[in-house]
Amino acid sequence: MADSPKRQARRRKIPEATVSRLPIYLRSLLEAAGDGLPTISSERLAELSGFNAAKVRKDLSYLGSYGTRGVGYDVEYLQFQMSRELGLTKDWHVVIAGVGNLGHALANYGGFSERGFPVAALVDADPEVVGTEINGIVVRHIDELPAVVAEEDISIGIIATPASAAQEVADRMIDAGIRSILNFAPTILTVPPDVSLRKVDLAVELQILSFYQQRRSGDGDGSASSESAGSGRGG
Repeated sequence: MADSPKRQARRRKIPEATVSRLPIYLRSLLEAAGDGLPTISSERLAELSGFNAAKVRKDLSYLGSYGTRGVGYDVEYLQFQMSRELGLTKDWHVVIAGVGNLGHALANYGGFSERGFPVAALVDADPEVVGTEINGIVVRHIDELPAVVAEEDISIGIIATPASAAQEVADRMIDAGIRSILNFAPTILTVPPDVSLRKVDLAVELQILSFYQQRRSGDGDGSASSESAGSGRGG
């Protein structure tokens, strides 16, 4: 049986760069809705999100939304379209592997649940940590991961372990059936083609800020200062 035109439209290819901007548009739309705006122009959405209006219109066209000339886009409907495309019409349960300082902070962050990503489980290999409770969740041993994934209907794994353990943890997550992984460990992971992997590298982001800070302060126009700034700091 052939797919309906609506289903075919939903399966069309959306560029990765556009996908990366959709959450920012959605946040801007939530802000607009909070201000009581029923409609929003591409220019206003661009202003709120930090992109240009032409890019906004192009991105929204991938959703099949073109707005109305002189009126703009219906805020509520556009929110629905973006939430649907981003898979936010249901909750995706999350497991955090590694409950050191970072993992502990992530486990206590309420924003995950508010945005549809409730932390359903915590796992660790440290016997002194296993059995403790964080934000109402008992930490289980990493060896129990397959059972945890099945019991809690886990969809997404977050790795907050030291770099040396991250690849093994990723392998364990994949073996347990997880196909979406967010990696906070400062290392490159290898995963199969059918696994979606995103990396959050705070050191890299700080180094990028350092680049712009150096230029802003006028220290980045000479080779000597550039070499000095880069010495001893691995990329």
